[in-house]
Amino acid sequence: MDREPEELQFLGSFGIYKEACKIIFSWRKIFTQITIALIIPLTFIFLAHIEISEILFSNILHNQMALHHTQIDSPKYNKITDHISSEWTTYWLFKITYFIFLIVLSLLSTSAIVYTIACIYTAKEVTFRKVMSVVPKVWKRLMVTFLVSFLIIFVYNIVAILTIISVILLILNSKYADGILLLLIIIYLIGLLYISIVWHLASIVSVLEDVYGVQAMIKSKNLINGKMGVAIFIFLKLNIAFTIIQEAFERLVAHGESLGMGNRVGYGILFFLLLFILILFGLVVQTVIYFVCKSYHHENIDKSLLADHLEVYLGEYVPLKEKDLQLEQVYV
Repeated sequence: MDREPEELQFLGSFGIYKEACKIIFSWRKIFTQITIALIIPLTFIFLAHIEISEILFSNILHNQMALHHTQIDSPKYNKITDHISSEWTTYWLFKITYFIFLIVLSLLSTSAIVYTIACIYTAKEVTFRKVMSVVPKVWKRLMVTFLVSFLIIFVYNIVAILTIISVILLILNSKYADGILLLLIIIYLIGLLYISIVWHLASIVSVLEDVYGVQAMIKSKNLINGKMGVAIFIFLKLNIAFTIIQEAFERLVAHGESLGMGNRVGYGILFFLLLFILILFGLVVQTVIYFVCKSYHHENIDKSLLADHLEVYLGEYVPLKEKDLQLEQVYV
């Protein structure tokens, strides 16, 4: 990062994008290596999951339709029923395996990108081998933060569903029912977006500070205050871009039989390229947002101390302690 820490607080969304692009292009060798090792496999698994899930589910639907035209309790009926049960088992085992690999690669990619940018920020020498040696140690901290975030989102969804159902039962015959339901859905989506933003920033906190899990979420919530508008704008755009790529892949590749194999392969390659670029850019952007938030709250990070804590000492990764991140409060 060429900017001084105190200058980062003035960056808006465009400035954050520009800073992220500058970091990627200035250090394209290390980011290319990380992309090949982690982000490309992550992208492949995500898109392959969509295609394979579609094939497995189509087979299940086909057999269920055949079951409706088969005499109950006949040998053929029992055979199809057993086949459907086996297919459902395969389907859910595939989903679980996919989810595990997705989470692992996502957290490893986040660890690698954040650690790399921290080294760049402190002008430390950074190599791919060094990054990959540190990443497994950082990943454990990220996993704890992820599990806490997952639990929060799970509880939030349960409470939201129960609340919406209760309200619907109370206002079922009201002429304002549709408007109230729409308002509740909007409030729910805003809350979900807020939790997601706090979680993503908490991932950065877990790598660079001596807190993780619940403490990282609390720290993230405090950091995001004052820059919430910029964060919402950026995360919304990134999520919209991600959704467009996902939906386009499903329509043109997974469900694109009428387009022909050649066109489907071409679209698949295109969406693959767009998605791994978006993932890399998004991870760099959220790391830049962390430094912007730190600057906004006048929490200057001592680069020499950050560099010391990023060192691998006797094979152990030493995270930056919160007291080192706030050695100096600068008030303007």
